[in-house]
Amino acid sequence: MQDAETGTRLGEVVEASSAAFTVQCYDLYGAPALGALVRTGKDSPVYGVVRNVVTSPMDPGRRPVARGQNEADEEAVYQSNPQLAALLRTDFQATIVGYPGSIGTGMRYGLPSHPPRIHAFVHVCAPPEVSAFTKDLRFLPLVLAGAATEADEVVAAFLRQAASAQADPHEFLITAGRQMARLLSRDLQRLNAILGSLQP
Repeated sequence: MQDAETGTRLGEVVEASSAAFTVQCYDLYGAPALGALVRTGKDSPVYGVVRNVVTSPMDPGRRPVARGQNEADEEAVYQSNPQLAALLRTDFQATIVGYPGSIGTGMRYGLPSHPPRIHAFVHVCAPPEVSAFTKDLRFLPLVLAGAATEADEVVAAFLRQAASAQADPHEFLITAGRQMARLLSRDLQRLNAILGSLQP
């Protein structure tokens, strides 16, 4: 949906906290790309960076089942089962990175005093808006902080699973820990968090 003043409308906020918000897309698979800048709210806009996209059933108790065994391609699955668009949903989470300050003060990079409202419309930012927002990069620590937690947990889980496939799991984790120490030599707090997560 296109709004004359605000650009492409993707969906609505369905969950919000001080640091992030979740958006349900109007179209199945209609989420913006990972890392896209989005804006929500009209009177008190909040900007966010897309960090996670999830497609799941509308009813959490009814998992999707395979339907394409006799279909030529994936598109044919949806053509043969038009109800899927009503049974599935695409959501994405965005890390809050800024909001407009009071008149004449420009953009504020950080967390607003209140999270976005539920059902606030969400728009993908057009290139000129992205360019204006990124003239100052003081928002990057918020993105790094949000991404680091998820990435660190993924790394730790991968290394735990990989260790179980080694002849000597303990030696593998020692070697992996040394490698992580080299990569994160300037961020000891993050390194210690990852190493702590490697414990079974």
